[in-house]
Amino acid sequence: MPLTPSEKALVPFVSVDHMMQLVHHIGLADMLRGIADNIEEDFRRWPLFDKTPRVASHSEQGVIELMPTSDGDVYGFKYVNGHPSNTRDGLQTVTAFGLLADVATGYPVLLTEMTLLTALRTAATSALAARVLAPKNSKVMAMIGSGAQSEFQSLAMQAIAGIEEVRLYDIDPAATTKCAANLKGTGLRVVECTTAEEAILSAQIITTCTADKQYATILTDNMIGAGVHINAIGGDCPGKTELAPAILHRADIFVEFPEQTRIEGEIQQLDDDHPVTEFWEVLTGAATGRIDPAQITLFDSVGFAIEDFSALRYVRTHIEGTPFYHPLDLLADPDDPRDLYGMLARAKP
Repeated sequence: MPLTPSEKALVPFVSVDHMMQLVHHIGLADMLRGIADNIEEDFRRWPLFDKTPRVASHSEQGVIELMPTSDGDVYGFKYVNGHPSNTRDGLQTVTAFGLLADVATGYPVLLTEMTLLTALRTAATSALAARVLAPKNSKVMAMIGSGAQSEFQSLAMQAIAGIEEVRLYDIDPAATTKCAANLKGTGLRVVECTTAEEAILSAQIITTCTADKQYATILTDNMIGAGVHINAIGGDCPGKTELAPAILHRADIFVEFPEQTRIEGEIQQLDDDHPVTEFWEVLTGAATGRIDPAQITLFDSVGFAIEDFSALRYVRTHIEGTPFYHPLDLLADPDDPRDLYGMLARAKP
């Protein structure tokens, strides 16, 4: 039966509680794999998408950003903040929500929380890149930074890239203990380390994800040997990096959208003409990825709108026929589209 105009105006809204229920309904590993599949599918059709660096409002405390894109049929955007000092006040560093809309009508078709969903899509993107760029049969990952992203990164690497051991380090030992406890029973071997140097021992994949908004050196040049894959996700805004510049000069660098990454990523430390490879080109075969076992590959990931689009698309598909959303009365939609005032007048008590 076709929807009535009033039913068409109801927008599915996925709350935090419903997102958590959806994850448990699908299974975390399966959802990570599904989002990664969507990201790969959308990256393979990269030229179809509108692409622009995110619209950012920076302050001393952090950043608030809008991340829009469209494939011509569906439009999507995410609102997201990044405020590293929030944790001191018991608040999240990152919060987010997102929306999809039908390009033909402009009507929204999904509104959802994206704090959890961003963690899932970030981890799925990292693991997809590692599956493509890391040494074959990589089994050990060093996780430098044990904050809110660390468990998602570890479990995505297990589900998508096949790692079996994660070595944890954080300057706050309590964060490492928290992460280790959360990963107990997941099938991963978890090693708590007291230094970054200890964490990277025997690791084929090194993930850096720290929160401080500063030019930091989490990895020095002498810490990085041949043949590793670095998944750098903590350098994600101007003035915030984690790697010594010498590492960048030794590595083959892969990025999402160069125009954004040169502003926000590790490569903000390099000249604008320093060569990088767009990851979508590797997926389509237009560029090469890892070609030498001794090669150092670096995925300088700052997060891009198409990844959010992919995750939103996944959620929209998978809430159909489930109770994991609220129909939200978000749109004013009078019976006569020319009579918005009449709708208001008739609603008077």
